[in-house]
Amino acid sequence: MSVHEPIGRLTAALRQIPDQERAAYGPADRDTGSPQWIPLAVGVALAALLLWGVSLVARPTLVGGAVLGLALGVALFHSRFGFSSGWRQLVALGQGAAVRAHLLMLAVATILFGIVFATGFSFAGEPRGYVSPVGISLVVGAFLFGLGMQVGGSCASGTLFAVGSGQSAIVLTLGGFVIGSVLAALSYPFWFQTLPQGPSISLSVLFGLPGAVALSLVVLLALAAVTYAIARRRTPPPLERPATAHGLLRIVRGAWPLWVGAVVLAGLNAAVLVVTGQPWGVTSAFGLWGAKVLQFFGAEPQNWAFWKVPANATMLAGPVLADRVSVLDLGIMVGALIASAAGGAFVLHRKIPAGLALGAVLGGVAMGYGARLASGCNIGAYFSGIASLSVHGWVWGAVALVGTWVGLRLRPLFGLSNPKPTDSIC
Repeated sequence: MSVHEPIGRLTAALRQIPDQERAAYGPADRDTGSPQWIPLAVGVALAALLLWGVSLVARPTLVGGAVLGLALGVALFHSRFGFSSGWRQLVALGQGAAVRAHLLMLAVATILFGIVFATGFSFAGEPRGYVSPVGISLVVGAFLFGLGMQVGGSCASGTLFAVGSGQSAIVLTLGGFVIGSVLAALSYPFWFQTLPQGPSISLSVLFGLPGAVALSLVVLLALAAVTYAIARRRTPPPLERPATAHGLLRIVRGAWPLWVGAVVLAGLNAAVLVVTGQPWGVTSAFGLWGAKVLQFFGAEPQNWAFWKVPANATMLAGPVLADRVSVLDLGIMVGALIASAAGGAFVLHRKIPAGLALGAVLGGVAMGYGARLASGCNIGAYFSGIASLSVHGWVWGAVALVGTWVGLRLRPLFGLSNPKPTDSIC
């Protein structure tokens, strides 16, 4: 388990982190304690500014998107719901508990998305899922993202809530995400105009909506069975969760069980679909932020082929707060700030070893580049893609798992250790 996977400040959890990775954070990690009023006030003020700013430049439904972004940040922080650590535990140790939480999340989201698609209702017009082509760019992009998750130590959603909760090293990963997204936009003609594009395959078109949902649930159940079979063969160490508060304090300030995080995130993703008309996504905003920075310094990314695509051109021409995904991303960071400060767990870490810093940047670049090639990340392609009944989401997950295997072998080059059979896992 890597401290780059932001799993809280609880001392019980900290003891499980390998020493060389713990060095990146030092003694600042501590028990969840009393609320930190100054960071909490800053978080509340930023939330108010975000809602006010969005209300000035965007349609009312996007204000609802900002509220959902805040809720996602709170849920991600309390559930410590990491994708990269869960896959790392499965590949390195055969411990599938976290991956089974992913599968539960996908199952609940698939059912909820199916209901939304069946009703055809959203506050922003007809709901549209994420269905993308299955081709070379998807395979290359998913592989790069899976590799980058392990080298950079976080996924797309994890990067956002880690930054919000004070994980300084993850700011480097976020910077790498932006750089990689810009590079992918620059190379867009090769991947999407020179190379052949595969078909977009929707299971609901092939099998009908009820059949597609049923098939997806059967596959998810089979994958859960596979994780148990792997565990029987490899005998992984037991899964432990850090001790935390009880009752209402557990909900407000403590660590949630994985299954609670899975269900809440699935529900929030469905809510994003209903309120904004499309599912939760993360990484398209990073390319927009990078392009806006380039424009500020006099560059002209609007002349690139990627930004001449009509939808992308509209996004670049408008303000950041009018972009749906940017609003969700900003909400996640602010929501995580509020949650961590309310739990007494917001700490800015200052000592970042050079190897970890390099891995954070390079992993972020790989993920940013890969996400644009694959038309999404662990959220937009994997989570929302599978829930949207798109074949590309399943392909993304399978290929990213291969990238994870390769990434585990690269981690020691950056001072990152891999889980060992003698470790306890939290």
